[in-house]
This record gives sequence, structure tokens and C-alpha cells, in this order.
Amino acid sequence: MSGHSKWASIKHKKAIVDAKKGKIWTKIANMITVAARESGGDIESNFKLRLSITKAKESNMPKENIDRAIKRGAGGDKSIIIEEIRYEGYGPGGIAVMVNAATDNRNRTASEVRAAFSKHNGKLGETGSVGWMFDEKGQIFVDFKGKDKDESLLFLMDSGAEDIEEEDDHALVITSPKDFEEVTEKIKNYGLGIVSSEVSFISKNEVKVSDEKTASQILKLIDALEEIDDVMDVVSNYEIAD
Repeated sequence: MSGHSKWASIKHKKAIVDAKKGKIWTKIANMITVAARESGGDIESNFKLRLSITKAKESNMPKENIDRAIKRGAGGDKSIIIEEIRYEGYGPGGIAVMVNAATDNRNRTASEVRAAFSKHNGKLGETGSVGWMFDEKGQIFVDFKGKDKDESLLFLMDSGAEDIEEEDDHALVITSPKDFEEVTEKIKNYGLGIVSSEVSFISKNEVKVSDEKTASQILKLIDALEEIDDVMDVVSNYEIAD
């Protein structure tokens, strides 16, 4: 797997979190609500809820916001039903795009997602049209600052990770979904800083994009999709050439 688009995606997402914290909190609150509605508000027994709360803490979301979202999902507020939906489609250059959303209005969200695809030279596809091109994986973005890099890499290799991709003072640690929490805990106990962590999708094979115009269109499409209030996550299989 090439690391270029994954590194770009991680840095891109972090920039969005830093710049639009209020909007990100709303998105994460919806993720928490969906998780609590699906499997209850007990953090210990609800893996998806734990992941959502971890993401909330990484973005410094206030505890009262987290508690409110759990209560809303676990039955405290029956006036609004939020459900999770996945959209699949194609972007400029034939790249595959998956969009994960949490919404209280399917028609509104579908319309906004379709409009973003159409405006930026893409096309919304059928369910299952591109999902097979991705694998669900744990992704932990770690910081080597204050630690010996070589020793840290040796530790990560023995931590249960499936793959490790390093760049400068950071590394992207890939795990299976079932090993994600265990590996994350080992990394914390070792003392490495965790910049971000999530269970999301990674492309099996990436489409190399060398044309500057196509690359620009792709980035505009991804930005437009991430701007939609109901959209939680956008993954794709592009690799922009250096």
C-alpha cells in the first residue's frame, strides 16, 4: 500500500479539525448518537461507541457534549432519529469514493452528496459499486517526539500492527479492527504520542493521478463532500504523484 494519499488524508483531516472545531464536534456527536442507538450507552460493551468517544476526546470535545450525545442515542431523546448511511461513487479520473454519513433526513443528505459529486466531475454510484475496493483497518497516527525513533519502530513492529509507514517524526500504524484497541493501549503505555486514531477504510490498490487538473478536481470533490454537515468520513483510492 502506498502511504502518500493516506498521509495526505490524515494531515488534511487534522487541518479540518483544527480549523472547524465546532462543526467537527457536531459530526462526532452524531457518530456517538448513532453508536449509542445501535448498541446502547454502555461504553464497556459498545466498541463503536468507544471509538467515537476516543475521536471526541482527540478533538477536545467537552464532556457534557459527549454525555448529551450518548443520552440522545441511548433513548433520552426520541424526537430525532439519526441513522448511518454509506454512499459510494466515482470521482475525476475514475477514482473510487466512499462517503459515510449520519443523518436525520435521508433525502436531504442524498441530495447534497449527489450534488457534490455532480458539481466536481464525479458520479454517485450504486451501493456496493466501490466498497469491495477497500478494507476496514485500524489506523493510529503516532508521534516519535521525545522517543528514540529506531527503538520505537522496533516496539511498533512487535505491538500487533499489520503494517507501519513512517515519515519524518511520525508513523502510521495499521491494525486489524479487532486488534485496534489493544495496539492503541500498548502504544499509549509505551509513551508514544497519538495524534489521531480511528477504524476506517483503506484502499486495496490506489489509482495514480499525475494530471494536475484532475488532481485539483479530486481535492475539490473531497473538500465539498467533507463540507456537508451530515458527512462523517470520506475515503478514496487516489494517489497524487509528487
